[in-house]
Amino acid sequence: MSDIRVVCFDWGGVLLRICRTFDEGVKAAGLDQRKRNTTDVYDVRHDAASRYQIGGMSDKAFFNNVSRSVDGLYTPEEVAQIHDAWLLGEYEGVRELIEELNDVADLETAVLSNTNERHWQRRLTDFPACSLATHQQASHLLGFAKPDPRIFTAFVNRVGVNAEGLLYFDDLKANVDAAIEAGWQAELIDHTGDTCAQLRAHLAAHGVLD
Repeated sequence: MSDIRVVCFDWGGVLLRICRTFDEGVKAAGLDQRKRNTTDVYDVRHDAASRYQIGGMSDKAFFNNVSRSVDGLYTPEEVAQIHDAWLLGEYEGVRELIEELNDVADLETAVLSNTNERHWQRRLTDFPACSLATHQQASHLLGFAKPDPRIFTAFVNRVGVNAEGLLYFDDLKANVDAAIEAGWQAELIDHTGDTCAQLRAHLAAHGVLD
């Protein structure tokens, strides 16, 4: 009998395929690539992104900030297009996996994501796997972002589970390490591979699934 009571997933990179660079986002949005001085806008606007994903910045302010960070080569309206195109689609099999886990006695499922309200709302319409989880929590709701240890404490308090009863999956090592430091059990997922197969293998190793 497994001691796991909550199986928790990161969203992007575990359940959901996402763009990893600004150029990928431009391509996904169907816009042309425009030469700029910075190699990756996500390095340039790190402070704005950090505030945005904990609910400290509006969509409009964020889009304006990113537009300025690329010297206006993409307008705020185009940045919004890139932002909306960032979420590409669910990994095959993850929806069925969460449904299967939801049928396991004495087990709950959860999502803990660094994201923003505009993306988060799309789980209700476009990406149903996330919305199947028993508990759905995100950085902009909790006020902290991974790997900040405070988000793991806030999650435990919100969900009402002991840390040692949590099994967490993330595609970023820093987040996995932070979860383990918080007393969770956690496993690293390779977002470039078959995430569902990796999840099933870890769940079997932890005695959650056969």
